[in-house]
Amino acid sequence: MKNVYLDNAATTKISPEVFEAMRPYLQTNYGNASSIHNLGQKSREAVDKAREQLALFLNCQPSEIIFTGSATEADNLAVLGFLGHIITTQIEHPAVLETCRYLEKQGVEITYLPVSKDGLIKVEDVEKAIKPNTSLVSIVYANNEIGTIQPIVEIGKFLQTINYKLLTKIIFHTDAVQAANYLSCDVQKLNVDLLTLSAHKIYGPKGVGALYIRKGVKIKPIAFGGHQEYGLRAGTENVAGIVGFGAAIAAISNLKSTILNLKSLRDKSIDGVLSKIPNSALNGSRESRLPNNANFSFAGVEGEAVVIALDQAGVCASTGSACSSGSLDPSYVLKAIGLTNEQAHGSLRLTLGKYTTEKEIDYVLRVLPEIVANLRKISGFKQ
Repeated sequence: MKNVYLDNAATTKISPEVFEAMRPYLQTNYGNASSIHNLGQKSREAVDKAREQLALFLNCQPSEIIFTGSATEADNLAVLGFLGHIITTQIEHPAVLETCRYLEKQGVEITYLPVSKDGLIKVEDVEKAIKPNTSLVSIVYANNEIGTIQPIVEIGKFLQTINYKLLTKIIFHTDAVQAANYLSCDVQKLNVDLLTLSAHKIYGPKGVGALYIRKGVKIKPIAFGGHQEYGLRAGTENVAGIVGFGAAIAAISNLKSTILNLKSLRDKSIDGVLSKIPNSALNGSRESRLPNNANFSFAGVEGEAVVIALDQAGVCASTGSACSSGSLDPSYVLKAIGLTNEQAHGSLRLTLGKYTTEKEIDYVLRVLPEIVANLRKISGFKQ
C-alpha cells in the first residue's frame, strides 16, 4: 500500500467541494475585491459570503471576522499590542509562544502556565496567575502535537466572572486551529474574545486564516498600507483562498458518526502500537484528546528515523509540529509534559483525517513494529 497520509495536523488536502468553489475565482471572477467594477464586486460578494459562513460557524457577527494570510498571522494579530501582563501556557503553538517571547524582550511580563503529564492546564492555575495588570489570557484550544483539549469553556466562564469586578477587562484568546474540525467553536459558549482559525487544517487552501474579534475589543494592526479587513489587515484579499475557507467551514458538520469513526480508528492505532511495540508510550491524555491524534514515544530510536522509514514504506507522518520541523531541539511540548530529551527525540505523531481508512491503519500497524525493531537493532537498544 502506498500514500497513506497520517499528517493531517500539519495540513489537510483540499476537498473536492472546496476546490470547485475556488475555481471561478482563480480563472473567471478574478477581480480585486476593492475595485468598484463588476468583476471587483463579484469578488467582494464572494468575500462577504465567506465571512458570513465563518460567522455562522462561530455564532458571531460577520463584522467580527478578520481574514488574514495564515493562522500564524492571526495569532500575531491577537497577541501583539497587549502591553499589560499576559498569561499563556508552555505548550502553545510557536505562533503564540514566539510572539510572547518577542513581547518579553520589549518589557512585557509573560506568565507561562505549566501543564500536567497529560498536557492539561488547571483553571485554578489561571486564577492564581491573574494580576492587577493582566491584559490577555491566550490558551490553545487543542494542542497540535499531542492533541490534548484544554478546558476553554471553564476558563472563559471564570474570566467572565472576574471581569465584572475589573476596571479593565481581561481579554481571552484561544487558538482553535486544530479544534475546528471536531469541537464546538461557538464563541458565545466558549466565552472567548479572540479566536484563531486556519483554512488548510479543515480541508481548505493554504495561505488563509481568520481571527474572530469580539465587538468592542481593541486590536492594533500589524500590517499597514490599505483599508482592507476593517483597517486591521492591509493588503489585497486572497479572494479564492477566502472563498475556499468559507466552503471548508460550511462543510464542517461535527457529526457524531464521523467523530466516532475517527475515534475508533485512533484508538485502534493507539492500542495496536502499544501492544505490538515494546517500550512504547502514548503522549498526552488518553481521554481529553482530539479524535484524530495519536502521539507516541519509542525508546531506543530517533523519531525522525521512524518518519523517514515510514515514508519509504509509503506512510506520511511526523515527529510533531510541522512549524518546528527545522529544529534539532526536542519538542518543547513533550518536555513540558515531563519527557526527557531522549524520550522526546523518539516521538511519532499520527494524525488521521476524514479520508483515513481502517485498511490504512492496519497497514501502518503491520509495518511500524518492524521499522522500530530494525532501528533498535542499529542503535544497539536492548529491550
